[in-house]
Amino acid sequence: MRVSRSLTIKQMATVFIVAMVFIFIFCVTLLFHFVQQNRYNTATQLESIARSIREPLSNAILKADIPEAEAIIKQIKPAGVVSRADVVLPNQFQALRVRFIPERSVPMMVARVFELPIQISLPIYSLQRPANPQPLAYLVLEADSYRVYKFVMSTLSTLVTAYLLLTLIITVAITWCINRLIVHPLRKIARELNDLPLQDQMGHQLALPRHHHDDEIGSLVRSYNRNQQNLLRQHDELNSQTTLFPVSELPNKAFLMALLEQVVAQQKTTALLFIACETLQDTAGVLKESQREVLLLTLVEKLRSVLAPRMVLAQVSAYDFAIIAHGVKEPWHAITLGQQVLTVINERVPMQGIQLRPSASIGVAMFYGELNAEQLYRRAVSAAFTARRKGKNQIQFFDPQQMEEAQKRLTEESDILTALDQNKFAIWLQPQVDLATGKVVSAEALLRMAQPDGSWDLPEGLIERIESCGLMVTVGYWVLEESCRLLAAWQARGVLLPLSVNLSALQLLHHNMVPDLLELLNRYRIQPDTLILEVTESRRIDDPHAAVAILRPLRNAGIRIALDDFGMGYAGLRQLQHMKSLPADVLKIDKIFVEGLPDDSSMVTSIIHLARSLGLKIIAEGVETEAQRDWLAQAGVEMAQGFLFDRALTPDAFETRYLAHSDNAENG
Repeated sequence: MRVSRSLTIKQMATVFIVAMVFIFIFCVTLLFHFVQQNRYNTATQLESIARSIREPLSNAILKADIPEAEAIIKQIKPAGVVSRADVVLPNQFQALRVRFIPERSVPMMVARVFELPIQISLPIYSLQRPANPQPLAYLVLEADSYRVYKFVMSTLSTLVTAYLLLTLIITVAITWCINRLIVHPLRKIARELNDLPLQDQMGHQLALPRHHHDDEIGSLVRSYNRNQQNLLRQHDELNSQTTLFPVSELPNKAFLMALLEQVVAQQKTTALLFIACETLQDTAGVLKESQREVLLLTLVEKLRSVLAPRMVLAQVSAYDFAIIAHGVKEPWHAITLGQQVLTVINERVPMQGIQLRPSASIGVAMFYGELNAEQLYRRAVSAAFTARRKGKNQIQFFDPQQMEEAQKRLTEESDILTALDQNKFAIWLQPQVDLATGKVVSAEALLRMAQPDGSWDLPEGLIERIESCGLMVTVGYWVLEESCRLLAAWQARGVLLPLSVNLSALQLLHHNMVPDLLELLNRYRIQPDTLILEVTESRRIDDPHAAVAILRPLRNAGIRIALDDFGMGYAGLRQLQHMKSLPADVLKIDKIFVEGLPDDSSMVTSIIHLARSLGLKIIAEGVETEAQRDWLAQAGVEMAQGFLFDRALTPDAFETRYLAHSDNAENG
């Protein structure tokens, strides 16, 4: 086995990059330090030169003798430091300028970064100073910027050269040490395992590398050797008990136990399914060996067809299988997988003129972190034997309470799907009223379910049960489709009343959310701005950035976004740092805050101020009293809904009460 990229190359690149980053920071810091030191030294020299001619220059200026002042300034010996000298009067009038060095250009970026040119200004006073002396003029000396620029470039090249060489030395030194301590021993172990013959793999022992008896490589070798010894011992015990069918090419019990040890070490919630196939046991001595092999291979392929890629199928005896169901964290997920397994096992298998219908019993044990591998395996086996005593094709949990919970969950799932198929779900509409005019300006679609007494209601906890059964996406899509169908019917009659639809966190983050909704808009040909998605949740959205990425293309398509139940979850006060990036149009104040109005209005006032700062319209939910309505209207809230205006109605009743005038106006 060859490696495509050596670990040596990777570690050299990593060390070099890290060293370069730190050395770059260090070089920049040193460069600015050296330049600042140079600026200070240059300014000191300029000030010393200025003081040397200060007295005669002030005498010449006092006599207004410009030629003499110019001669005094020309006595300055620039020595490559002074490039220009100016005499500036207090009114900023330039009386005299002498240039010592021709001006040479300096890159603008360098001049800005290092604040070039360097200048000093020295006041010139009369020789007989009064009590409050006023300067006659100012002597301004300017240093040669090009000289400073050459110093910067020279210092930079020296630092870069020195520290690049240091980086190279550090990289080579660290890489050599890591190679000797880690790469070479690992490479030796990899080559030994790669060249190991197939017949010698079981029970193979690695030699402990020199100088690695007390470190992680030594621990790795000892763990490998101990694992090999356990596998060899379990393999010998298994061979003494029974012989597996070699044609199945599945992991055996020893390998399964090793994998369960990994599950225990990682402390990941997992389900273990033990499948006892009675048909394999019943046909022993009845079918020919070739027929039993065909039957075994057929069952193995069927079992593999229902397993997710991460799950592991093993054959633990001549008649029994086991499945490590990675990713299954709830009992009802495990029982659903068990039902899929029983379904494929029970399919008829033609066997040279014989029609076999295999049967099996399945035992399930859930791992939540409190068991070892042997205990988990024995629990699954015990549950399988309990299932067998109840009859063929039974599923049993080791923990009866888990069995009861799983069956309850599956019953709830079946009831919800049946209700969808039998049209026992419906959407009702609650009006949303403009507080300024009292007119109905939009409506909210609310889910209702048919009750045994013939009424329609939203049973307590129904939304939570739909979410826990994993059907929120299915039911939510049905609500969206029904809402789009209703909007299409309205718009065919010329009614453009907007309709708000609640969107749960599970729907929002589903990978098909955006394409499914855009397909509904295209299919029903409704105006996108008449559909308002109310982002609501009973579960918090853990990744607001992902929600924004999903909502933005919907907003760009014309759909309006409302933040429902503000203050209670994703759109809550804990997530204010994400509010500015949310592509929202409307903010809905939760009815919990509206209930306290007008006595307790502090929270609602804060929410209104926040909405105003973000440019959002406001809807208040749960308005039930005139006092609440009056306070909200006075506070500037645009819309409201609640029992004060009307309860949720069937679509027909809503149209009769609120849309009939629209049809009459159109006919008129």
